[in-house]
Amino acid sequence: MNKTIFVLNGPNLNLLGQREPTIYGTTTLADIKEKCLAKANDLGFDVDFRQTNYEGELVESVHQARNGACGIIINPAGYTFTSIALLDALKTFDHPKIELHISNVHARESIYHNSLISRVATAIMIGLGAAGYELAIQAMAGMVGRD
Repeated sequence: MNKTIFVLNGPNLNLLGQREPTIYGTTTLADIKEKCLAKANDLGFDVDFRQTNYEGELVESVHQARNGACGIIINPAGYTFTSIALLDALKTFDHPKIELHISNVHARESIYHNSLISRVATAIMIGLGAAGYELAIQAMAGMVGRD
């Protein structure tokens, strides 16, 4: 069994720690990556951690995961609500998929309430802050273990 979890991050997440800290906190994406790698290692998994501001690059990462990952954890950021291309790419991935959001999107403006990605997600983690990533790694390890 492949033991690599892809952790994919969409637009503007490279600005974590600087952008709207009252919503997203002060933890940086580099901090999150470090914690994901450590958590996955403790559980016997590898992580391929990526961030892009470009929709096509995020779609390509999903395509690469088809042959290189046992699961995908994805924070699609703004593409959550707009990207049919990302939705279609995720439909082609036959293993567990966790949609993750740092903030509680349902407590925010209505534009953030309708996720296209939720339609194909195995599970959704919302509003747990940066710690949600480590929890998602743990959840994914459990899901993959059941496959």
